Amino acid sequence: MKLNPTTEQFILHWGEMGNKWGVNRTVAQIHALLYLVSKPMNAEEICETLGVARSNVSNSIKELQSLNLVQTTHIMGDRRDYFTTGSDVWELAKVIVEERYERELAPTVTFLEQLMDSPEFKQENKDVQKRIKDTHQFVETLTGWATEMLKLSSGTLSKILKLGSSVQRFLK
Repeated sequence: MKLNPTTEQFILHWGEMGNKWGVNRTVAQIHALLYLVSKPMNAEEICETLGVARSNVSNSIKELQSLNLVQTTHIMGDRRDYFTTGSDVWELAKVIVEERYERELAPTVTFLEQLMDSPEFKQENKDVQKRIKDTHQFVETLTGWATEMLKLSSGTLSKILKLGSSVQRFLK
């Protein structure tokens, strides 16, 4: 598949951003490609379009599937696997936030709870105890808020985020 210049630029940029987000460049480029073309593609089509090795595509697809960002589908009469991703950017963002929570924040909450429950913690200096407790409270508050936001529809979430700092007026 030949990409239009705008599509190509988006995919290349998304790959660069993927690196900054801790995701392999090819993983991010494949996700961007599937998002933009919004049709199922098989691994060979992805290889040809992006000019990457088949093994790289296979590994990247597996990673995207583990992140719940790519699904496998089939086409009648074709034995190959085809891959798709969601078309709603808000829903994709929710999946990314949920996955990052599970991989990054949930283990931190568990660790902090275990740390605070340990006998060694009670022997620790009061300032260190306070900072660890504050960290735990912060992470719990942040993840609690994120969990509630993820329950909202894309439309409602969009409206809330567009409110930005003007939401302060409701708190006064």
